[in-house]
Amino acid sequence: VQLQASGGGLVQAGGSLRLSCASSGSTLSIYAVAWFRQAPGKERDFVAAISKFGPTKSYSDSVNGRFTISRDNAKNMVYLQMNSLKYEGTAIYYCAAGRWGVSQRASDFDSWGQGTLVTVSS
Repeated sequence: VQLQASGGGLVQAGGSLRLSCASSGSTLSIYAVAWFRQAPGKERDFVAAISKFGPTKSYSDSVNGRFTISRDNAKNMVYLQMNSLKYEGTAIYYCAAGRWGVSQRASDFDSWGQGTLVTVSS
């Protein structure tokens, strides 16, 4: 499956953005999907994940309560609603798809999008 992340941009601290992950080449409904982010000079970190049909979700402690992951399988889309953004949320955000279910490990996801840049100004 090929993934395309979009929706990044510049936002002030405390603001909101919604990221989108679109798939092509294969239906997204057979995959669990996750968002990871990589800040400059840092490792790629887990953000959120959602199961194939959406009932199971997982969030990192740093975003829990502020970010919401959702999916629309009819549209082959996964979303990440980000509220109350913090300066440390500045990163490239990647969506990834995997067949192993909800996981916080990057190695469990086989297909990755190109990333979308989110910049949070203080």
